[in-house]
Amino acid sequence: MFNILVVEDDKKLRRLLCTVLTKNGYHAIGAEDGLAALEILDQEYIDLIISDIMMPNMDGYELTKMLWETKHHLPILMVTAKESFDDKERGFLVGTDDYMVKPIDVNEMILRVGALLRRARIANERKLTCGNTILDYDSLTVYQNGQSFILPQKEFYLLFKLISYANKIFTRQQLMDEIWGMDSETDERTVDVHINRLRERFKDSGDFEIVTVRGLGYKAVRCHD
Repeated sequence: MFNILVVEDDKKLRRLLCTVLTKNGYHAIGAEDGLAALEILDQEYIDLIISDIMMPNMDGYELTKMLWETKHHLPILMVTAKESFDDKERGFLVGTDDYMVKPIDVNEMILRVGALLRRARIANERKLTCGNTILDYDSLTVYQNGQSFILPQKEFYLLFKLISYANKIFTRQQLMDEIWGMDSETDERTVDVHINRLRERFKDSGDFEIVTVRGLGYKAVRCHD
């Protein structure tokens, strides 16, 4: 079970967010401000933070900046009433991973939390082996049969995602949301283009195959499983 820290000075909203997270299978822990959040982080393992910006004692900006300075690189979803571009820019510059403006749709929040956790898992795993193929996340490099080559970023992330969850079917929209971001205006058919490029690159690979599931989406099949 993932542990999610909700940092919000509004007691009712904090309780609501924790309740919604709990109903969706997460273990939610509440904190009233940044200082309280830091105390909890010293005692508990946290997978993701949902944080307000405007709070007493230590606000969301300060909390995020301090976490990055102390190498706590965990996903942070900022939830705030501040909606100007400058406010969002400042949030992303200090290390925020995603941003929602109040009043928020709690169902959308759950989707964003799931996407952030999946992305963090990919980033933390770093390397993936499939038969004679090795994918190195940090360098976007594929090692195969004694050769190595760098893939374009989106192609690499798609391949890494599909092989990480071999035999799991992903819709185009799921892949768009995770690889391109939920706010992307890119047409989901872009996924098809990238999939076709991957198929062409790895058409002679005996380690995996990217399969189209008609009417649903795509999945990777490991040939050695």
